[in-house]
Amino acid sequence: MTIRVLIADDQSLVRTGLQMILDNTQDIEVVGEAGTGNEAVDLAAHTKPDVVLMDIRMPDLDGVQATKRIIADHGPDGPRVLVLTTFDRDEYVYAALRAGASGFLLKDSLAADLLSAVRVVAAGEATLAPTVTRRLLTRIAGELPVREDPRLALLTAREREVLQQVARGRSNAEIAELLCLSTGTVKTHVGHILTKLDLRDRVQAVVFAHESGLTGAQER
Repeated sequence: MTIRVLIADDQSLVRTGLQMILDNTQDIEVVGEAGTGNEAVDLAAHTKPDVVLMDIRMPDLDGVQATKRIIADHGPDGPRVLVLTTFDRDEYVYAALRAGASGFLLKDSLAADLLSAVRVVAAGEATLAPTVTRRLLTRIAGELPVREDPRLALLTAREREVLQQVARGRSNAEIAELLCLSTGTVKTHVGHILTKLDLRDRVQAVVFAHESGLTGAQER
C-alpha cells in the first residue's frame, strides 16, 4: 500500500529536498506541499494524506497549532503528523506531542531515518528522534503538572507495569525481557492500554504516563 504524504514547510528548498527523498521510493507518494500552517490544514482536508511532515515554525499558523487543527478535524482515523524541524528544544517537543503529533524528527536526520519514521508513523506507531527521546522522558517529565488520572483505574496491574516501562522509553522487546513476557504479549498489552485510555499511539501513552504520575513510581 502506498503511503500518502503531505509536506508542510515554509522553505521551498526544504520541501523540494524532502520530496526528492520520499518520491525515490516505491511505497511513498507526496500528495501535496504547504508553505504555511493554514495551507497544511486545508491541504490535509483535500488530499487525505496518511502522514503529514510538519515543520514547527511556519507563517500564519505554527506547526503545533496546525497539528492540533488537523487532529481535531479528522479524528483518530485521520492523518498522522510527524514533526520535522531543526529545533530540538524541549518545549517544542512536548508542545508538538501534546498537540497530537505521532513523532518528532530533526532535519539533520539521515534520509533512511526519515523514510523509516514515515513508515512507522503511517503504520500507527510512534517515533521520536533518539537525541530528544531520553530528554523528553527525564528533564521535561520533572516539570510536568502531575495529577492522578481516573483512567488509570481501567488498567490491570500488568498493564500499568507495561505503561510504566513504555513511558521510560523502553521498546517492546526490552519490556518483554524485563517483565519476563513474550514480545507479542507486550504488544497486546500496549494495544489494550491505548484502547482503554483512548490514546492515539505510544507517544501519547508516554505523555499520559508522565502527567498522571505513573513514572514517579518505584521502578520494578
